[in-house]
Amino acid sequence: MEFPSFRVSMHLVLLSILASLSLPSEAAEYRFHFCSNQTTFSPNSNSTYQSNLNNLLSSLNANSTSKTGFYNTTVGQTQTPENTVYGLFLCRGDLATSECQDCVSTSTKEIVQLYCPEEKEAVIWYDECMLRYSNRSFFSIMEDEPSKILWNLLDITEPNRFIELAVKTLSDLVPLAAANASSGAKRFGTKETKFTDSQTLYNLVQCLPDLSSFDCNRCLREAIANLSTAFGGKRGGRVLNPSCNVRYEVFAFYHVQAVPAPGPGPKGKAKISTVIAIVIGVTIAASVVLVTLLYCFRRRKTRRKKSDAINELNSEKSDSILNYHATSEITTVESLQFDFGTIEAATNKFSDDNKIGEGGFGKVYKGVLHEGKEVAVKRFSMKSLQGLEEFKNEVVLIAKLQHKNLVRLLGCGIEGEEKLLVYEFMPNKSLDNFIFDSKRHSQLDWKTYYNIICGIARGLLYLHEDSRLKIIHRDLKPSNVLLDHDMVAKISDFGMARIFSEDQNIVNTKRVVGTYGYMAPEYAMEGAFSVKSDVFSFGVILLEIISGKRSSGFYLTEHSQTLLAYAWRLWCEDKVLEFVDNFMMESCSTSEIVKCIHIGLLCVEESPQDRPTMSTVVVMLGSESIALPEPKHPAFSVAKFMSMDEISVNDLSFSTIVPQ
Repeated sequence: MEFPSFRVSMHLVLLSILASLSLPSEAAEYRFHFCSNQTTFSPNSNSTYQSNLNNLLSSLNANSTSKTGFYNTTVGQTQTPENTVYGLFLCRGDLATSECQDCVSTSTKEIVQLYCPEEKEAVIWYDECMLRYSNRSFFSIMEDEPSKILWNLLDITEPNRFIELAVKTLSDLVPLAAANASSGAKRFGTKETKFTDSQTLYNLVQCLPDLSSFDCNRCLREAIANLSTAFGGKRGGRVLNPSCNVRYEVFAFYHVQAVPAPGPGPKGKAKISTVIAIVIGVTIAASVVLVTLLYCFRRRKTRRKKSDAINELNSEKSDSILNYHATSEITTVESLQFDFGTIEAATNKFSDDNKIGEGGFGKVYKGVLHEGKEVAVKRFSMKSLQGLEEFKNEVVLIAKLQHKNLVRLLGCGIEGEEKLLVYEFMPNKSLDNFIFDSKRHSQLDWKTYYNIICGIARGLLYLHEDSRLKIIHRDLKPSNVLLDHDMVAKISDFGMARIFSEDQNIVNTKRVVGTYGYMAPEYAMEGAFSVKSDVFSFGVILLEIISGKRSSGFYLTEHSQTLLAYAWRLWCEDKVLEFVDNFMMESCSTSEIVKCIHIGLLCVEESPQDRPTMSTVVVMLGSESIALPEPKHPAFSVAKFMSMDEISVNDLSFSTIVPQ
């Protein structure tokens, strides 16, 4: 028998089978994109920037055979910087040239056709490559924003030991990538480590080749730290930055280098070894074919399932800074999903008789499930400003949070264009129905209002400090505070909420969202938000409860000033009790209500550094003897310096504020 020739023939057959299976299905796997809307152009044939961008993308495509998997170039004249385009691509370090070409080809088409058709600055990530361009030079500059953390769907056993191993292994790779600064270097490293006898941890780090060793080191270590801080027990995760990326998984997501074959054995066993080698080789090859078939089938099925959701998500052009668990969001939504027919039946086909609320997002209906459980169903309007990104953000976020003063999400429903959220039913609706309605306002006494104030404060404290995530709500207002049958306050609507890492104090965004009248000045004017932004919103709500008047629109009344300015003037004139709603004066403790006005003014101070934290607010609310600092003037002049693309008054939960 001619075993060698048989082995060669089998090898060729297997290679051709694997090639025919893998090549059609290896399309670039989209992961995330970011388009800066600060600078745009008109996409037409007469646009100089459009022409330069087209030439740049063609040049990137033509140079996708680069041996380093990296190429950067500039198109345009430096004398006209507004039309000059700087761009680059970076392929994963283990890819073959053809694989890099495929990803670059896909990215140069999709970035302008699907994601960023008129933005001058954009970046897009795939599993296999990254592409970026801008009207400013960013070459050799370490930039860690926009940043995105993505998680595997599945949990891991022994999470503490697991993340320690992942962080150590990734950290071990950093010097390799950072020191690899020679010409033509890929600035790339991978390493496999055993987690259990049956599980191997696969790790990858990569920097842009044009970074200095120092910047590469800094970028990778910051990414690893962010990954570790936000770790939620998942068996895979990654950080995508414009300058570097890191990733770990319990499956081989890159081409693992083959282990060198052992040296020749004793001559007497040569024929036996050959037979054994053939048997093992055929068995492994058959297994590879089977696994590849299953993988291709599952991949195609997953791509079909996600395509509509991803397209809608992309159209939102969402913010990029630490949004929550993007890879697993769709699957997490599916795991909480109600059958659409069940929700439709529970609400009597969304009958107007069952409608209990309405806002800019759509309508809210009362529903009764077949087992008799009452629920509230939030049905997003087709024209809602809240898109799939906010919808998924709310589903995934609330599902991870449990607190007495946070509304409980029971599930969701998605069918075609329909997006539904199913909450526990709140029979007393939202706080604004009481404080801004003269008849209902008098139904509650001061003690009840005080408990509501304390409940909101405790809910915010949980979000900011006590949950395993550090969360900024960004759209706190009375209509987003629901009341249960015992009038317990529950914070709701987390569509705009954002997660911070533990060491993160403030984030700047170019996409300002929220509701006019409750936004802190530094957020409305500069896009800077932090826990102190929520503290400001809390202070506004506190003053609204006490006065019975809305903050937004108050300056249009006979007082000719904002609600905050009015409260401040009365405080300075020692007439603060004139600020209190007449009815509330009948049931309140004077010292207690003055203390609350005092706390409210501390919360709405113009400088975020001067505002208290929510932990301090909770202590101040619960103490009768603590000495409060004197408040400084509040931020009551913001409205004079702003124009609004979309004015959000009370029930509209999305607006864009543009500084003049």
